[in-house]
Amino acid sequence: MIARFFESYQTQIIQTAFVIGLLLIVGITTNALIKKIGSKSGINDARIRLMRRYVTVSLLIIGVLLQSFVLGAKFHDIAVIFSSVFAIIGIALFAIWSILSNITSGIIMFFNFPYKVGDKISIHDKDFPVTAIIEDIQAFQLHLRLENGDLVTYPNNLMLQKAVTLVEKDAIESKHSEDDGADAV
Repeated sequence: MIARFFESYQTQIIQTAFVIGLLLIVGITTNALIKKIGSKSGINDARIRLMRRYVTVSLLIIGVLLQSFVLGAKFHDIAVIFSSVFAIIGIALFAIWSILSNITSGIIMFFNFPYKVGDKISIHDKDFPVTAIIEDIQAFQLHLRLENGDLVTYPNNLMLQKAVTLVEKDAIESKHSEDDGADAV
């Protein structure tokens, strides 16, 4: 009975193994590349894990799509399902476009952001100018520590829209060394 099953579905089993193997290789390679880029750029480990999670979810969705073709689904059937799902998601995403904008900005900032955790920056915003130290960079926002000790969360999408000046590189390290020197006196 098992032999007959494998004989009947031999082509699908081989194609499934190929899809899984290909996605594993692409996933491992992409995750290693993200980790290498993140380490080389001095990016926070939490942000590296977040980007790797995005890649894994994307590859999982691609794998499900490819597997449905392997198992005999027709393009028309999948197109109907995806158009219905995307119509619903599109309406929902319109309602939460700001969140998606911040996530997309977070991905862009992962690969191309000249500032890192610990840098003191000045954001040139007409309504709310900020000069603070970057304490954390997350998927949706930056955590900025003001000189008076207050914590400000600043949306990622605004970071890409506003002019930003680097005031001091590695300001946290220099602040700690000043504090250590003050304790010694």
